[in-house]
Amino acid sequence: MHLRIVINRSEFRLIIDVGHTAEAPGAISARNVPEYDFNFWLANQMKQHLIEDGFTKTTLLVTGGDARQSLFKRVTAANQLSANLFLSIHHDSVPDTFIEDWDFEGKPSRFSDRFSGYSIFVSYENPDFERSLLFARLLGNQLKLRGLHYARQYVEPFMGRYQRELLDAVAGVYRYDQLVVLKRTEMPSVLLEAGSIINRDEELQMNSSERRGLISASVSAAVELFCEAHPRQ
Repeated sequence: MHLRIVINRSEFRLIIDVGHTAEAPGAISARNVPEYDFNFWLANQMKQHLIEDGFTKTTLLVTGGDARQSLFKRVTAANQLSANLFLSIHHDSVPDTFIEDWDFEGKPSRFSDRFSGYSIFVSYENPDFERSLLFARLLGNQLKLRGLHYARQYVEPFMGRYQRELLDAVAGVYRYDQLVVLKRTEMPSVLLEAGSIINRDEELQMNSSERRGLISASVSAAVELFCEAHPRQ
């Protein structure tokens, strides 16, 4: 007889890391909104969705300061919380060679409509790489199940120093060993580039509660499956 394991969601500790800081906000969208704002909006809605689904120990991690300093701040905070899983939220841009100019509301702005989609990254240097990869695959599959697609440009030579090894061609999982928040955290860790905000059409989608809801539902479903795969963590 197959016995279904009952998961105590209220004990699972997930950290949702808001990528970048107010002082170092990351990329700028096609309509001149800082990436940090998109990261916070999505991460906050994601936290609420997870709590409503019973993952009541979900923590939103917000840090300040310059870019490099904030990386080590968030790693230290995550390790002190002894979480079961760390998920860093970002929104994508493109290398400068693909950027074009346009005017938005009378202001000189920059865009690139060439690429779209989410991307998921893991690091071989994470101390729990196997479970990092497991969650990354679960998340990518859930995003795909909800009609979203991943960004495929990272495998191309024209990406230069941004080129990455594709570990899962179905789920859209890439290898990025050097990311501090992935390699220095002591728990399974994944970074999600939720979509391209330099792409004018996708920026509008990423700025909608509906798209954030789809991504949040994907994360919650992936966390549930992750718990079932490792019920005693």
